[in-house]
Amino acid sequence: MKKFLHIFIAFSLVSTFFMPFSGIAQTDTELQQRIDQTKRERDALLLEQRKLQTALDELNKEGQTLTGTVKSLDAARSKLATDLKITQTGINASNLQIQKLEGDINKNKTEIENHREAIRESLKRLKTYDSYSMVYALLSYNTLDDVWHDTADLTDLQDKITEEISELEESQQDLIRNRSEKELKQLELISLSRELKGQKQVADETRTAQAKLLAETKNKEALYQQMLAENIAREKEFEKLLFQFESQIKAADVTAIPIARKGVLSWPLDSVIVTQQFGLTSSSGRLYSSGTHNGIDFRASVGTPVKSVRGGVVEAMGNTDDQRGCYSYGRWVLIRHDNGLSSLYAHLSASIITQGQVVTAGQIIGYSGGQPRAYGSGYSTGPHLHLGLFVTVGVQVSQYTSSINCKNVAIPLANPQDYLDPLAYLPGF
Repeated sequence: MKKFLHIFIAFSLVSTFFMPFSGIAQTDTELQQRIDQTKRERDALLLEQRKLQTALDELNKEGQTLTGTVKSLDAARSKLATDLKITQTGINASNLQIQKLEGDINKNKTEIENHREAIRESLKRLKTYDSYSMVYALLSYNTLDDVWHDTADLTDLQDKITEEISELEESQQDLIRNRSEKELKQLELISLSRELKGQKQVADETRTAQAKLLAETKNKEALYQQMLAENIAREKEFEKLLFQFESQIKAADVTAIPIARKGVLSWPLDSVIVTQQFGLTSSSGRLYSSGTHNGIDFRASVGTPVKSVRGGVVEAMGNTDDQRGCYSYGRWVLIRHDNGLSSLYAHLSASIITQGQVVTAGQIIGYSGGQPRAYGSGYSTGPHLHLGLFVTVGVQVSQYTSSINCKNVAIPLANPQDYLDPLAYLPGF
């Protein structure tokens, strides 16, 4: 019994702590090297992206001329190409990290099984050891020294079981942690895939818009300025008719209007420059008279990520450009929040969410647009984001039937009193 017990203990120690993981370790090393390389590529692309964005911002500051617009579109396309590369490297990195985590999970499972087996075998030996009577055990020893030696071995065996249980618990915690991290990486991968799809759509539409612009203007500045003037006139006409139509809608109870407070909403863009504010001079932050702006506009080059200003549900989405001649919001998204507010994002070049989807604050929902003659731009005269804000109980999404040019499209509609100034709820500058 003594001899077998000694052999078992030695075998347990060797088999548990020196299991061959060399193949897995080598794979982990290779994967980590590839992950590090992908991160370096991404960092280089991000640096290039910042330079391209700076150049694009400078071009957008110039006056609205055909030459300037064409240059801006060229710069936007270059930046969009870099954006696509950055997103793709993010996808590559996520795939590699998921692959590495899967290897770690398999390793955790093997470790857990090894610990369990070692514990099972140790318990079997303890049971065998305990089955001998005290008298029989003493008679089987040659000397008293053998008794003390086997007693020490038994103590080591008990300590080994305790140690195995502790390491088993640690391996189980590692398994749970790696599984959770894998789930997060898989969600990240889904998000990046949506972003890639949206960016490709923006790139395609930007290329189409540039070709269409040059064809319509015949590369002549006068024709381009005429086109911009028509867009401005259509914008004013749309806002006037919309105000008249919405004034007939019943306004929400004043008690339903959320209290204005800075920081209730977050910025929809990473870089914030307001180019047109809400209304005229209404200190109440509500829209009362015709001819005023029913939201705020932000400077944003085509393809800039647009984020939800607060968590909520995508209530509705659409594109007024689906009806030819409807120079309205273009591609828009309406999100209902949990605090009695609903936010509108208009003139988007792409959206990457679906109706009914739950979104979080800061989540990318689409990309800014507004390039004249681009599908989804509506009546815009240049790249920007329009952000509108409503009292939720006062806004409805229905067809704009009173408009000849837009009667077949649906848009968010509300009494003018139920439009709110977004800046009253956004963070301070």
